[in-house]
Amino acid sequence: MGRHVVKHTGEKPYMCGECGYRTTKKSDLFRHMRTHTGEKPYMCDQCDYSAIDKSTLAQHLAKHTGEKPYMCGECGYRTVRKSHLSDHMRTHTGEKPYKCDQCDYSAARKSTLDNHVMKHTSEKPYMCGECGYRTTRKSDISRHMRTHTGEKPYKCDQCDYSAAQKSSLNKHLAMHAGEKPYMCGECGYRTAYKSHLSEHMRTHTGEKPYKCDQCDYSTAWKSTLDNHIMKHTGEKPYKCDQCGYRTARKSDVSKHMRTHTGEKPYICGVCEYRATRKSDLSEHMRTHTGEKPYKCDQCDYSAIEKYTFAQHVAKHTGEKPYKCDQCDYSAARKYDLDIHLAKHTGEKPYMCEECGYRTADKSHLSRHMKTHTHHY
Repeated sequence: MGRHVVKHTGEKPYMCGECGYRTTKKSDLFRHMRTHTGEKPYMCDQCDYSAIDKSTLAQHLAKHTGEKPYMCGECGYRTVRKSHLSDHMRTHTGEKPYKCDQCDYSAARKSTLDNHVMKHTSEKPYMCGECGYRTTRKSDISRHMRTHTGEKPYKCDQCDYSAAQKSSLNKHLAMHAGEKPYMCGECGYRTAYKSHLSEHMRTHTGEKPYKCDQCDYSTAWKSTLDNHIMKHTGEKPYKCDQCGYRTARKSDVSKHMRTHTGEKPYICGVCEYRATRKSDLSEHMRTHTGEKPYKCDQCDYSAIEKYTFAQHVAKHTGEKPYKCDQCDYSAARKYDLDIHLAKHTGEKPYMCEECGYRTADKSHLSRHMKTHTHHY
């Protein structure tokens, strides 16, 4: 009864002496303390996995058995935890029971609300000892540390793929299954993930919820905002060890490395086209289907690629949102800005393996390569 009453009063009498975490239950405090001590008393009897609490171990054991006893009656989604099913059902009902007491924000899950509340306080209690990265969530630190260690603990049981994040593995597994349960009612776009559908819907609504606190830039995606913020800081932590190319995103380095290796893992099933990036293959497939999903609302123009569409829209607006931080140059395309910036740095990341020719512009390298292929 006493534990229930504190839900009404908001009282959290149990506090961690290490970090100030507070809770209504003593048992929660005991579990929390293990995040500081590293204690993991719950052991798996089938492998060397151990966990902080019993419920986490139970989830892990389900990976060995494959058991997912909780199923959604709406769409067939299955999970090992009842609480996950409850969270999932809100994707169908639209229910958002967790309300922010400082603004009109509401969320389907308490953890999402907790993260939101920290935006009001600006509190980021978890810090990486390697690079100073700070975050509101402990789970983010765990994921972030893998960028330093290279650890990829999540393994695919159907191929040799492994991932640093469970969400990445889930996306990969959906490729094997071919399952895409989430569909856009506007254009028929389908995806394996609800989060991808939410992001996709912003291409229709024009919503840009992620705002830069240093200028008036806003975007539909958090990852795009993170990349934009690095323009203010100038930070480019990821570097190619073969040519010195640097970037703000780890994924860009992986893509860049294919300019050295020549790897093109994405293959068209209709023709012999191969691509270094999945997004390039997706765009290429539209040359077969004729699909042009990007529609201009000022004329009857439509485009296969988002990038080409953005160029077209700039003709109507005259907007040149990509600004050079070293001179007064601005561009309608990020690609053009990147090429311009190389003039300041002298960087030429694209190299011909035949003769050593280097250039700042990927298209120049493509043209150059034809001088070799035309030799007989």
